[in-house]
Amino acid sequence: MTIGRIIAGRSREVISCDAATPVGEAVALLSQRRIGALPVLADGSVAGIFSERDVIHQLEANGPAMLDRTVGEVMTAPAITVTPETTVLEALGLMTRRRIRHLPVVVDGQIVDFVSIGDLVKYRIDHIQTEAEALRVYIQTA
Repeated sequence: MTIGRIIAGRSREVISCDAATPVGEAVALLSQRRIGALPVLADGSVAGIFSERDVIHQLEANGPAMLDRTVGEVMTAPAITVTPETTVLEALGLMTRRRIRHLPVVVDGQIVDFVSIGDLVKYRIDHIQTEAEALRVYIQTA
């Protein structure tokens, strides 16, 4: 199964911010939308990821003054991205190795979606449950 199959039919917009966005505004967006990360765009391309972890690290290093900086100064960069052709298992492996929880999905340098580890784990659980049910039916009818 590919990332493209998971995101097919999703009609939600990708919530993102610009590298010039003040950190305080980006933190408010994370809070209001109840999300853990934002892709950061510069000239239409993904420049990095701004996450809750970035906020914590910056607060520890710079205190409340970090809220006046720009997202481009504090984001995690470069962004690790995937394409719609990336398999779910490849993406999960990448997330595990790199200790990240979000991946921008990019086509021709432009972001088309943003997947979280929760999206991928949900797919895997649903897939395993479907296989288990198929096996139960097979065994009962054999």
